[in-house]
Amino acid sequence: MGILLNRFIKEMREIISKYSLGNEMVSVYARPLTPKEAIGKPTHDDYPLLKGKERMMQAVLQNVKGQAYSDHTGNFSGSLSQVINLPMDSNYHRALLIATTNAVLRKMGIIKKSCHCKDDDPVMCATYLMDTLLTFAHKRIGMIGHQPRLLEEISRNFEVRICDRDPENIGTIKSGLMVEDSSVYEDIKKWADLVLATGTTLVNDTIDNLTGDVPIIFYGITISGAAKLLNLNHFCPLGR
Repeated sequence: MGILLNRFIKEMREIISKYSLGNEMVSVYARPLTPKEAIGKPTHDDYPLLKGKERMMQAVLQNVKGQAYSDHTGNFSGSLSQVINLPMDSNYHRALLIATTNAVLRKMGIIKKSCHCKDDDPVMCATYLMDTLLTFAHKRIGMIGHQPRLLEEISRNFEVRICDRDPENIGTIKSGLMVEDSSVYEDIKKWADLVLATGTTLVNDTIDNLTGDVPIIFYGITISGAAKLLNLNHFCPLGR
């Protein structure tokens, strides 16, 4: 288990213990959402959710929802103690934990957003990105994970390199850039002044690979709770 994932779990254990949540049989349900449920009907059809590469896990805790992307999904019902004690040995278990903790933290008021934006929000989301990027001094941006609208935005304004784990994306041209294999992230990190990384790096437990001297902004609803607890830079202006 990676260092940041371990720290996140430790923080959640302390919260669950402090508020005696684990001793109660709190009902937690998680299931993979359909693309329409997760992202609505956006104008563009090139999002990973719509391509079937990833699904959205949704946990419901006392009518409060929390979500997380994953390429490995399933169903679960049980207590918070059961969730926090799951072995972190698969993307499914990690996504289940992360979706559940997003619901917990939303219920407690620690985070305000725990669900994916919908319809044409991803287009509007990209227009807010420049305001965030301008707080950092940089010319080169490395993007970890392909988010089409965000890539379109940054490629118009900066030098960009992008890598992705989807074999269908690797070697293709997106927004005028060739998508590289994720194995080159170390080279991209050395090249870049700033890294814009998908929050699903927490789900697949590769997030530690991104730590270093280069500023990192994690995007997306998946990492919402962890970013708050671990004090990570986070971009998700239209999460719900």
